[in-house]
Amino acid sequence: MRDFVQWVEDTLPGKFEITKEGIVHDMMAPNGRHELTALRLRKRLEEMMPEAIVAHTGKPDVEDETEKIIRRPDVVLIAWRDMEVPGSFDPRTLIAAVEIVSRSNPDNDWVGKVRDYPLMGIPVYAIFDPRTGSGAVLSDIHPTPDGPRYATRKDFVYGEDITIADWTIPTDGLPRYGDETSAS
Repeated sequence: MRDFVQWVEDTLPGKFEITKEGIVHDMMAPNGRHELTALRLRKRLEEMMPEAIVAHTGKPDVEDETEKIIRRPDVVLIAWRDMEVPGSFDPRTLIAAVEIVSRSNPDNDWVGKVRDYPLMGIPVYAIFDPRTGSGAVLSDIHPTPDGPRYATRKDFVYGEDITIADWTIPTDGLPRYGDETSAS
């Protein structure tokens, strides 16, 4: 599947990921509000984090070779030294993954990644949903009969301060889908 995804990524629009259930193809490119949310979150997190840690957006993917899962979070919190690898990032080196829910495939973020990220060993998963102006921070991986799952879920609405790993950031001014304007 990995070879197929690499081949089609150069020929078809959208983003491809390999999940525990198969290949996910999000045909829509992220829109401006999605990218603005990722940028604002990245900047807010980096203001709080020590110099040795970065809030990274973009490639490369995060790959768990054992589970045969390849994901591309919108933002990953990772130490600089853990980025110095050939190929994909090891998910067990991530401090957290942050996703901005896509309009075209919200179940990928709310269902598929909630299943895959603890299986990959990503300790904290923060979900921001511009459709509703709300989200959740999931943490504390624990074993279940169906595999590892997050034990703790803290829901929030935009405007509240939230904690991702060790850092508390504001969520005010994040754009929502359908907003005509968005505050800074």
